[in-house]
This record gives sequence, structure tokens and C-alpha cells, in this order.
Amino acid sequence: MSKTQWLAILGLAGLATISPTARAQQFFGRPYIGFVYPAGGQQGTTFQVKLGGQALEGITGAIVSGSGVSARLVDYHRRLNPQDMQLLSQQLERLRSARTKVASRQAPVTAPTTTTGGDEMMMMSSEAAAGKASGASKHESTQQLIERIQKRMREYVQRPACASLASIAYVEVTIAPDAPPGERELRLVTLRGGASNPLPFYVGQLPEHCRKPMGTTPFQVLGKEQLALRKRPEYEVEDRITIPCTVNGQIASGEINRYRFDARKGQRLVITTLARQLIPYIADAVPGWFQPVLALYDAEGNELAYEDDYRFKPDPTIVYQIPKDGEYVFTITDAIYRGREDFVYRVTIGELPLITSIFPLGGRVGEPHAIKMNGENLAGARLTPPPKNAGPGIQMLVATKDDFVSNPVPFALDTLPETFDKEPNNTDEHAQKVTLPVIVNGRIDKKDDWDVFEFAGKAGDVVVAEVYARRLDSPVDSVIKLTDAQGQLLAFNDDHEDLGAGINTHHADSYFMARLPADGAYFVHIGDTGRKGGQEYGYRLRISAPRPDFALRIMPSSASVRQRGSATLTVFAMRQDGFDGPIRINLKNPPAGFTAYPATMSGTQNIARFSFKADTPTQAPINLTVIGTAEIGGQKVTRVAVPAEDKMQAFLWRHLVPAQNLKVLVYNPSHEPPPKRVPPELSPEQVAQAKAKAEELRAKGQKFSKNQVAGRVRQIRSLFEEGLLTDDFYCEKIAECGAATP
Repeated sequence: MSKTQWLAILGLAGLATISPTARAQQFFGRPYIGFVYPAGGQQGTTFQVKLGGQALEGITGAIVSGSGVSARLVDYHRRLNPQDMQLLSQQLERLRSARTKVASRQAPVTAPTTTTGGDEMMMMSSEAAAGKASGASKHESTQQLIERIQKRMREYVQRPACASLASIAYVEVTIAPDAPPGERELRLVTLRGGASNPLPFYVGQLPEHCRKPMGTTPFQVLGKEQLALRKRPEYEVEDRITIPCTVNGQIASGEINRYRFDARKGQRLVITTLARQLIPYIADAVPGWFQPVLALYDAEGNELAYEDDYRFKPDPTIVYQIPKDGEYVFTITDAIYRGREDFVYRVTIGELPLITSIFPLGGRVGEPHAIKMNGENLAGARLTPPPKNAGPGIQMLVATKDDFVSNPVPFALDTLPETFDKEPNNTDEHAQKVTLPVIVNGRIDKKDDWDVFEFAGKAGDVVVAEVYARRLDSPVDSVIKLTDAQGQLLAFNDDHEDLGAGINTHHADSYFMARLPADGAYFVHIGDTGRKGGQEYGYRLRISAPRPDFALRIMPSSASVRQRGSATLTVFAMRQDGFDGPIRINLKNPPAGFTAYPATMSGTQNIARFSFKADTPTQAPINLTVIGTAEIGGQKVTRVAVPAEDKMQAFLWRHLVPAQNLKVLVYNPSHEPPPKRVPPELSPEQVAQAKAKAEELRAKGQKFSKNQVAGRVRQIRSLFEEGLLTDDFYCEKIAECGAATP
């Protein structure tokens, strides 16, 4: 063999020793996860979670926000391609052939018939037993590898319905018995890509029932959709459960999941769903999320209850009182029978506390709050008030009954004086007089109800009226208007867009800012555009002079920075009540080794780029805080930028979905972790055999470019590191690549 050919083989072998994590950074950026299944678990349990995404090469682990929950990476299955499948097929055939040969050579060990000494006979028996044990061990190892390869090949889908879900990670999650219940964030972490986007992950209090995870969904070809449908055995269609519990599942295309349970007469069952709340936006689906439908049946199949939403939220809730002892069934499906791996749900069922409304929806900072709650199964429940030291903003409150925590409800705190609406105040003649500034806590008590508030104004005054209802989970779809003493309409608003609303796509809260033309009496009217009302139709109406302010969003919610390199994030400013001053963006108390490059938004600017430099590598992603500072009314005001993800809805609309933390990883580009599996050296015999095969292929006119050969080496190396190829097969294929190099 020529020196040139040997150098080619050595060069390819060197390429093969480069770790997949290093190679991945040449082609992939920030890791992405599209689903987590199951999307939660019970306190005090350990279980496995399946995540689907892309750009996950070099994955090192997972992180969960909050306390009491830990996550450990178990396995990673990258998306295979046809060339990978070809190599695995060859390896599988080789293993099966070797197993057959070994089995044919093994024969039962019998005692010798000739007369021998006792020691000699014992030695022969020991040697035979050792050989048999060694062969059995090798056979077992071969069988395990065969099963592993077969599993990976069964999972293979050449054309996935969604390629961005096709790389799979398996994570073991442990939830401490005292972990606070509620929503967390789960992210995957890669060596240089840093932390992925977050997805919601819930800590529950009830026993969990989990259906078998779905495989990768194949692409549906028009006219041949049935070929992509999930084929599942009959016994997986319906599961039997014991209530109360939380069930976890994934909906496939055209599928209905059924759950059968026993219930007693008089039970007030609450069935709640988490689906759209788990994955707020799906880019390639209309209306842009999983739209679950719940139905409840008796043992004879008669429909007892049906819901496809809960007020303005797509996730449905059923409340039903059981009429008699017996079996019941609830079902869940998609409203238009779509389905895929990311159509994940969590349904909780039982006699559980459910808050349907509170009143008032907020209060003044630093004052006691007498909050009344309405709902189901709340007898003996206690509502936790907001912390005494809580500042302005929205607090989430829960009720506790028998140590079980209810659904959280928002409660707004502000610094302005507060009052309550007093009926009758439906007309100008009976308008309720208020003194500005004020926040009115009111209700649209009944259908076609209007509440009218009168205040005294002066010419040139600027007045703001703003409604907080939908943003506080109230079903009110408000409309407000401003009139003068003669009934002339001066301002009107139905929906006002709030870019900070996150997953709320109907901006139903109203807002206007108007200048008063003259001294006199003015009237603010508030009603519901659907002409609906009731005790749950609460609102908070602010009437005041403008309070210039701003809020910030920063995206994405994670970044990866090369040591002594820099990263750039996008900052969005949401200006309030006409604020048009400059905003200076900076880091708050940055850790050692971080240097910010402050940016300033001008008064006409709402989007800016903010950069920072990092000199010291971090062992894991750390939290950074970005702030904005401005001067308002002669005072310095600082606001924290809320991390967010830019999400697409239904091919078109984009939304900033808030996250809990801004995660930043700083990596050392020269650091390489030890290989998971050290490749063996090529023997001269393997090189000679590969050369002969290469000459045979060239004689047939088959030639390969350097790029083709290099790509083949990367595939072989990846499969080897995954433990899917034997040493001999790996060496054989690497030698073939070297011999085939031009």
C-alpha cells in the first residue's frame, strides 16, 4: 500500500475520533425541544420522560426550574438517515450470522467414559464449564446488541410528520415528596449549544397514569393518510383508572383515548385538562395548538357531559355530579381529529377543589384583602392571600383543601386608591361618582349590564381608562367609552393589544387615553361585548391621569457563549401611557467574568439589540438578569426584562411567550469531554481486505469524493459511539473508507 493511501486512512481515522459533540457544533445551533412526555409527575416519584426535538447532538443533561425536582439524562437517539439504516442492517445481519455459528458449535458437555484420575476429570469439567459460561455471556451480549439495533430500526421514520421532533432524549426525573406542586420549566442542555427553549412541566399531588409513549409520526401523504395512522392493539384503546388521579397521553391522528373508572353517587367530579397550556403554540397546525375535547359517558355509552373549552381557554373542564354508583368513561380527542407526538395532555379527575372566580380581582399594595372565592368542592378550603410584602404586579393565589392545592388564580396589586362599583349605576343619571385616580373593582352582574362612573375633569386634562379582566382570567370581553355631560362620545375602545400577554391571543381588555375638551362632568362606561354577565364577570377599571411606564421582554430565553466571546439578545420595550423616554439596557449584578455592552433605546425605539461578553466558562447554564432603566417624572425607574421565546402560531402569527429564567452557558471551545467509547486501532489485515474491496469497486466504475467518504466516516463514528456497532464491524467500515479515498 502506498504512503498516500496510508495517510488517507490515518486522516480518516483521526476524523473518526473527533467526538460527535464537536462535530455537532459545526452544523447545529441552539437546541430545541418540541414536546415533553409525560409533562409532569407526582410528588415522591421517579419516572422516565421522553423529549423530542432537534439540534440535540452533544446533549449533556436536563434542568428543571424550582426546588425539589432533579433530572438525569438516560439516553439519546438522534434522527437516523437511510445511510445509517443501511449500516445497521449490515451490522444486524453480521450479528445474526455470528450468533448462528456460535450456537451450532456449542454442544452439551458430557462426562468422559474413560477412566481418568479425579484431578484430571475435575480440571476437564472446570474448563468445559468455563468455556460454556464464556460462550453464554458472549451470546447474551450479542443478543442485547441485536435487540438494541432492532429497537432503533423499528423507531426509524424516513419522512417524519415533523422533523423538528424526530431526535429523542430520555430523561429520568425525580420529584421529592415535599416539592411544591405546580408548573415548572424543563430544558435540555448540550455541550456548546447551551440550554434549549423551556417547556412546562408540572409537579402533581395525585397518582399518575401514563400511556405508552408514541413513536415518531410519519408524514401524511395526500390520499394515503391511513398509512401514517398509528396502529395500536385493541387493549391500548381504553385504560382503566382509579380516581382521583392524573392521566397522561398523546393523541395520534384520528384517535380517541378512553378511560374507564368507578364512581359513587353524589360525587362532584371535576375533570380538568392541560394541553394547550403544555405547548402554547404549534407552528405548523391550525389554529396553532392542540384543541382537546372532553366527553363523559355512563356504562351504557350515553353522553353525560361534553366540553371543548373552558370559557375563553382552549383546555376544557367538566364538572359533573354522579347520579348513581357504577362505571363511567371519559374520552379525550382533538376537535378536528389531528394528532402527533406533540399533542400531549394531562387530565386530572376527582372530587377536587376548583376555583372558578374570585372577587375582587385585585387590591392595593400593603392593605388587607377580603377575597371571596367561588367554585367546586371548596367547602373547608382556605385561600392563601398574597404575601404582605408583595409589590405591584400579579400574584397567583391557590386554595388548599385537605392538603390538596387548587388551580391557581391571578390577583393584581396596585398602588392607586381602590373602590367597588355600587348598583344601580347603569346610566348617566345613576352614574357612580368617583374621584381620580382610582381603580374600580366591579362586576358585569347580568346580561346587558353597563356600569357607569362619573368624574370631574378640566379642559386639557388627559385621562386614561384601562380594564384588567381577561388578563386576570375573567370571562369579561370588555368595551369602554368616554362621554361628556351632553352624551357626546369622546373615546371608545373594544380590544387593546397587549404584547406581553404571552399565550392570550384574544386581547379582550380595553384601553383609551383621551384629552378632555372642557371643564365639567365626564362618564366612563364599561360593558361586555357579548352582552353576558354573572358573578364570575369581574373586572378592574383604572381611571387616572397617564402613568408613563414601560415593560421589557428579552429573547431568546437562553444563550450559549464561547469563552471570551459575546452573545447578542433582542430586547422589546412595551411603552405604557405615552412614555417616550430613552431606556438604557444593562445587566443586573453580573457574575464575575461577565461584561455588558449597555444599549440605549431612543424614545421612538421599541426594539434593540443587547450584547454581553463572557470570559469564564460555566459548569452549567446560569441565570442572568437584564434590566432597563429610565427617568420618569424626575425619578429613576428600573424594570427587569422578562425572558421570552418567539413562537409562531399557525404558519403566520408570532408571540412572545414568557419564560421563568434567562439561561446562559459559557463554554471552552478547546475542551473536549472524554469519548464515550474509544475506537479500536485498525489491523494490517483489515486494511488489506479493505484495499482489495476498494480495488474491486473501482474496477466496476464506482468512485467516491472526499466529502462522501468523510460523511460516511462521521456516520460510522456516530453509530459506534451510540453502541450500535461492534469493534470489528467499525474497523472494517473505517478501513473501507480509507481505501476508497481518492
